[in-house]
Parts: sequence; structure tokens; C-alpha cells
Amino acid sequence: MLELILGTVFLIYILFIGQLIYGCNRMKRFSRKEFTPKTSFTIVVPFRNEKENLPNLLHSISLLNYPKELVEIILVDDDSEEVFSIQDLVFSLKVIKNERKSNSPKKDAIETAIQVAKNDWIITTDADCLVQKNWLTTFDQYIQENEVEMVASGVCYVPKSGFLSAFQNLDFLSLQGATIGSFGIGKPFMCNGANFAYSKAFFKELNGFQGNETIASGDDVFLLQKAVSAAPKKVGFLLAKESIVATKPVATWTELFQQRVRWASKSTGYSSVYGKLLALVVFGGNLVWIMSFLLWLTSILDQNIFMLFVALKFLIDFILIYKTANFFESKLQYVLASSLLYPFFSVLVAVYSLFGNYSWKGRSFRK
Repeated sequence: MLELILGTVFLIYILFIGQLIYGCNRMKRFSRKEFTPKTSFTIVVPFRNEKENLPNLLHSISLLNYPKELVEIILVDDDSEEVFSIQDLVFSLKVIKNERKSNSPKKDAIETAIQVAKNDWIITTDADCLVQKNWLTTFDQYIQENEVEMVASGVCYVPKSGFLSAFQNLDFLSLQGATIGSFGIGKPFMCNGANFAYSKAFFKELNGFQGNETIASGDDVFLLQKAVSAAPKKVGFLLAKESIVATKPVATWTELFQQRVRWASKSTGYSSVYGKLLALVVFGGNLVWIMSFLLWLTSILDQNIFMLFVALKFLIDFILIYKTANFFESKLQYVLASSLLYPFFSVLVAVYSLFGNYSWKGRSFRK
């Protein structure tokens, strides 16, 4: 009976991850070609104490292959304590102060920027990111070729050595795989605000972030889910290498835990039924993996059954991660060790996110 219950949970987990793999296979890579740029973009970058990262982001933006008259950059300073200087850019740039009105500094920063943005499309990224020269060119072509009002795209980590970086890279690849796969099966529920674009008119039509102001993060997923609920055909995913944005992995395990707790805390506020269900299935799959491990240690669960569970979960997870890594051209390291640690890390993050506080940019936020 015990084996049947555990096996059923694992089977459900495998079916859901298998569905995401199927979704990834259905997604077609976008082919860039010569196009006359038409879309006007406002690049919005909320930041707080990023004097080391901002110059790198702005340098990458300065290399953009896009008409300067179609681009403006708005940096939104969220009460930074550091003094920083902005280099001269070929693109229009302004720095404004964040107007706080909710529990979410980032949502407030984006809304503050949109109020003064001149261009038709908003595209958000983070201060610790780097963009490619054809970033906006690729977005522009996708927007012109498709009748969309919102576009998500890929984010990857800047490669670093060591187990910590390898572990979070594998975890991040699984999230990107889930994002791409969910778009592929027509049930998008997740994206990344470091590479997210939408028309200003559509943002206002959706009433922006209204309805989830109490949750500190989620400027990306809640807006996406609201858009999918209102007008699913207006939402697309740009699967192109030229549009990928690179971000920095965190430097310590404590930072990683706090970051993942912040991300996990959003799941309880999902409006997407599929997103909630998938979050529950992933939590259940990892929890049952831990239970199986403990039952095997105490000789309650047969070793062969435990090894079968471990092998099946490892295989289905690896297929999703491998497919995603292949697109991002990301090197996979410490895969086996990470797969053994991940269930414990994931369950701890999920449980803590339900009850604990987390810190973000030097501030503490309550669940």
C-alpha cells in the first residue's frame, strides 16, 4: 500500500514534467531576419544599490543595434544608499525616484516609470543583467510578425565555477524549461521580469499590478497570468538566442535560499490553476522523494523500489534540464550531486515560504 501511494505521486510528477518536455518540443525557435525597426521601447530598470552592476548593464545597452530615436531608458532608483554615476549613452536616459505606494518596491518602480514613459512598449530588465546587441531588434521583429501585446523571453546565468553556481544554474534551467514548456502546451503561467515586454496600452488595459500589491515580488508572473486570463492570444514567448538576457548568480547559499523563498512565496497568489497545480505536484514529488529516502534508510521501503523512484525522477528532470540547457548553450555540472540535494532544498524553501519572512535588497518582507 505504501509503495502504491508513493508510486502514484511519482507517476503524477513524471506525467506533469513529461507534459512540459512535450511543450518544449512544440515550441519553435524564432529565426531573426532583416527588418525595418518600428517598435518604440522604453527600457525600465528598477534598482537599489547597484553601483557595481549598473555600468555593465548600461554598457551592454549602449551596444544595442537599434535606432536611438526608438529607445529610451528609465532607471528607477528605489531609495539607494550608494552614490553612483551614469555614463553618457547614445540613447535617451533618465533617472527617477521610485514612488512607493504598496508592499512591492519593484511593482511601484515599474508603475512609476510607466507614468512618464514616452514610448509604446515597456521592456523590463534588472540592474545585474547584460543584454545582447540584437535584443531589441529580435523583440521588434517578433512583435511585427505576431499580433501580440506581451512578450516573454529567456534568461540565463553568467557562467561561474563551483558547486553553488552549478546548483543554481540547474535549478534556474528547470524554471526556464517549465516556462517554455508551459507556453508550448498553451498554459503559460510563469516568466522572468529580467526579460519581459508589454505594450503600455495593454498594461493599462489590465489595470497593471492591481490585485497583487501586497506581495512584494511577482511583477512578472502576476501580470502574465492576468494577461493570459484576459487575452491569451495576445501573449507570446520569444524563443530566440539573440533575445536572451544574462544575469548573475548569487554568491552565497543564504542569498540563494532567500531568493528562492521570495520566488516561491508568489505561488500562493497565482491566478493560474495550472500554475498552482504544477507547484503542488513539484512540491509533492520532492517531498515523496525525501520520504522514500528516509523509509529506505529505515528499511521500511525496499531498496529496488527506492532506486527505481530515484532513477525515474532523475531521468525526467534531466531530460527537461538538458533540453533547456541545449537552447541556452549552458554547461551542466554537478548534475548527480545537485539532484540529490535539490529535493531537500526545494521542500525547505517551499515550507519556509509559507510561514517565514525573507530579505530582499536589504529589506525584510513578511509572507
